[in-house]
Amino acid sequence: MSESPLSSSAPTPVPAPRPVTGAGQSPLPPADFSNYQNEIYLHGLDGHLPPFTTDLTALGASARQRLDPGAYGYLAGSAGSGATHRANRESFDRHRLIPRMLTDATERDLRTSVLGTHAPAPVLLAPVGVQSIVHPDGELATARAAAALGVPFVLSTASSYTLEEVAEAAGPGAPRWFQLYWPEDDQVCLSILGRARAAGYTTLVVTLDTWTLAWRPQDLDQSYLPFLRGVGTAIPFSDPAFRAGLPAPPEEDLTSAVLHWVPMFTGRDRSWDRLTFLRAHWQGPLVVKGIQHPDDARRAVDAGVDGVIVSNHGGRQVDGAVAALDVLPEIAQAVGERTEVLFDSGVRTGSDVLKALALGARAVLVGRTFAYGLAHGGEEGVLHVLRSLLADLEITLGLSGHRTPAELTPDDLRRAP
Repeated sequence: MSESPLSSSAPTPVPAPRPVTGAGQSPLPPADFSNYQNEIYLHGLDGHLPPFTTDLTALGASARQRLDPGAYGYLAGSAGSGATHRANRESFDRHRLIPRMLTDATERDLRTSVLGTHAPAPVLLAPVGVQSIVHPDGELATARAAAALGVPFVLSTASSYTLEEVAEAAGPGAPRWFQLYWPEDDQVCLSILGRARAAGYTTLVVTLDTWTLAWRPQDLDQSYLPFLRGVGTAIPFSDPAFRAGLPAPPEEDLTSAVLHWVPMFTGRDRSWDRLTFLRAHWQGPLVVKGIQHPDDARRAVDAGVDGVIVSNHGGRQVDGAVAALDVLPEIAQAVGERTEVLFDSGVRTGSDVLKALALGARAVLVGRTFAYGLAHGGEEGVLHVLRSLLADLEITLGLSGHRTPAELTPDDLRRAP
């Protein structure tokens, strides 16, 4: 993987440190995210440009020049022909905002609470695995950038660093959730969940749609799967229950550790009644990710989950599937009064966030976009992407005629032909 430095511009201004909160603490003070626009223009008076583009839809093409083909294909790739990935973006394009005038929207407040976690805006960082193939600091850099802004970070089971290392990088009080790829071994599962609780992860996100890998031509054409190289396996490989089943530690016998990992974490689907196991062994909020049908959302709520994430995994799992945004309204209508509905898949810009909120999401998760920022500049790159997204979100919220995300409704959108 090639490592390209940032341009010789002024560093991305880092906001002054301020307290961040997790579940059960006082809300954050309102943040003026739109001021990042002013900072960029003022730096221009000294001849300094942003570290890289502020057009978040252009980051993928730019990141491709910075990553080796295997890493880029894994990050940007989709299932099959890429039809689901394209459908996600096409759905956002079809839904158009209707700006309203003279609404006294000079002052905006993006703050919200998601399943008891106070957040400065209705945006979370989605679980993205093996971030070290994008930048050596991987999840550590992402956790630090998210913590600087108080944005909740969802750590993937497929992390390049351990639960404890990422928690330490984020710092005390930073809002952090943990995403579980459900291991077949219950003792390993319980051990990982115990470590997550001990490290301060408040909410468990269980991914349902990736119990086995989809047909992903970008990865197959490169014969590239980082897990088989022991990358993205830091959490299980450091787990005592997992290590107890190995003939030798992974540091001494990587092949045996990988062969033990593969059948434990891939290849086995489950039934709805198995959710009771996780519900019984996780005391905090429990969220399921990958919901694309109202009946599945209802069954999840009936099983005791506290939230659902409407998601098609960014088009990475089922080729030709429905766009996640297209099914969001009916899922929100089905369970929105009984649980919190979150959304991911295809979010790139501030207006994308507004559209998902208007269609019933409590908050959105952003994945590839921040990972592209990581590829451009590590922690600083993630921070630039987040500040750009949040500034765009706040400015567009006001220009569309709203002061808070809670004001958005389906009436604020029109569906283009």
